[in-house]
Amino acid sequence: MARFLALTLAFCAALTLPTLAQNSDNAHIDISTDSGDLHVGKDADASKAGLPLYPGARLKSGDDKNDQANLSLLTDAFGMKLIVAHYVSDDAPAKVLDFYRGKLRRYGKVIECHSQRHGGVDVHDDDKDSDSSKGKELKCEQDSGPVVELKAGTEDNQHVVAVESAENGKGTSFALVYVHTRGKKGEI
Repeated sequence: MARFLALTLAFCAALTLPTLAQNSDNAHIDISTDSGDLHVGKDADASKAGLPLYPGARLKSGDDKNDQANLSLLTDAFGMKLIVAHYVSDDAPAKVLDFYRGKLRRYGKVIECHSQRHGGVDVHDDDKDSDSSKGKELKCEQDSGPVVELKAGTEDNQHVVAVESAENGKGTSFALVYVHTRGKKGEI
């Protein structure tokens, strides 16, 4: 099931993302059929990721602006929602981390991981038909690197804040990520 989901999502993204990249920042594609619904857009932000925006933060601009993503694929067999929004702040990474540690607590135990790059979202397909509130606990897959990831929730319903020093060494670059998956049962 996880491979099917990944292949389906990759196929849909491959078809739609080039079109979005050429269009305005608000571009999106919505497809609704009897088999399911697909949404692909760049309309991601902190509120859609279920978190408040760090005070004074602004969307990351430049070549990386296309890193904003709002993807959802919902069918009778499975469902998946992914929100990714990248921001920058003039404040130090420690201040941003402290802010989000408190905000993530509403989703459960907050763990801190260290990785080489953004991308610490792990989704596994171990019995997706079970109650999502009993999902597997999040864990750190690796524990060394310059990116600090704060994670809360379960493997199938997680919030991640990935924080690192800005490229110029001044300020912070961070990503807010929300991932929710389900099997045949459950809401997204």
